[in-house]
Amino acid sequence: MTGSEGSADKGIHPAKETPAEMIPYGRHWIDEDDIASVVEVLRSPFLTTGPVVDRFERAFADYVGSPHAVAVSNGTAALHAAAFALELGPGDEVIVPPLTFAATANAIVYQGAEPVFADIDPRTLLLDPAASEERINDKTRAMITVDYAGLPSRYDDLTVQARTYGLTLIADACHALGAVSGGRRVGSIADLNTFSFHPVKHMTTGEGGMITTGDKELAERMRRFRNHGVTVDYKKRSRTNTHAYDMKELGYNYRLTDIQAALGISQLAKLPLFLQRRQQIARIYDEAFADDPAIIPRFVPGEVEHACHLYVLQLNLERLDVDRDMIFGELREEGLGVNVHYKPVYLHDWYRHNLGTKPGLCPVAERAYNRMITLPLYPRMTDDQVQRVIDTVKRVIRRHERETVAERNAYGTAAKGW
Repeated sequence: MTGSEGSADKGIHPAKETPAEMIPYGRHWIDEDDIASVVEVLRSPFLTTGPVVDRFERAFADYVGSPHAVAVSNGTAALHAAAFALELGPGDEVIVPPLTFAATANAIVYQGAEPVFADIDPRTLLLDPAASEERINDKTRAMITVDYAGLPSRYDDLTVQARTYGLTLIADACHALGAVSGGRRVGSIADLNTFSFHPVKHMTTGEGGMITTGDKELAERMRRFRNHGVTVDYKKRSRTNTHAYDMKELGYNYRLTDIQAALGISQLAKLPLFLQRRQQIARIYDEAFADDPAIIPRFVPGEVEHACHLYVLQLNLERLDVDRDMIFGELREEGLGVNVHYKPVYLHDWYRHNLGTKPGLCPVAERAYNRMITLPLYPRMTDDQVQRVIDTVKRVIRRHERETVAERNAYGTAAKGW
């Protein structure tokens, strides 16, 4: 028994050492090439929605293997544009997994439609096709699947389900840029695929998003939507020497700038390097935690390539004497910028108060949420930082493992008899 363990038994906590610099759960990687690309645009005639946006869209579409890509201002705008393009509205329902950021479901609400939450698979934490099928009725118009943490969804099963019931399949692929399923890159599989370029994602444009699709008409509708619903943008007006335009639909200003697009093109070129390092770190974590009885290891099917946006471990709470939040707090105190992804969307106050959702709706997602912690994972993590994460997680968990507590109690009883 170490001295710190003995002190903990008596309820005495030694003075905490000043922790090392916090290791965040995610961080962008910007280099001189990225900066030079942005500076070049700053010196050009166009700053927003010019020729560089067009080049970024083409490069991105080519990378994922999709005919069309539409750049927008952020990942939420991408989801909203997809919902708008499908003309979702009041009376329509869309199936959504609960383990996602609220924007996935919010985009449906923006259109006046209703998100219907279907539970997840306990191993993969992805939308369970059996659960989604139970939610389908004559109001269902679409399904959104989330490639949680970077693991591709069960696209084969969901595609068959969507076709069987005449639904549109939307992929919230914001975690999965670079992932592969069935030999195809995520972004080329679902009817509409949405991505985010937030700084913690695989590549960044500061803020930004993209939708890919094989449907030219949907792509054109989303282009109008991002530009206020206007039929002819200023580039087309300039080419035809006309001032005339019309607003056929009520759209939004969801445009991406040329400044951001230039950064995106530069970042996209480095994406293979970013993915390789993410996958390497994830494998190191897998090996380190594989045999720990207090940790439920992540599950990755052999037929897919994981994009490793997040590394989410689950705690085996039956082996611990504290809950997830206590472990979370102690890890933060020791300098790990851990996070939790995510509170089930329907448990947020807005959904409970406005849609009447309540606990128990998706029990598998709720159980996972109460056990999960997201560890730091980003390409510029050093090997020393990765090892520090592993050592800290193991040290904190060992403090609270039930077998260790029993041994300490036995030691304390024996000590009283001296």
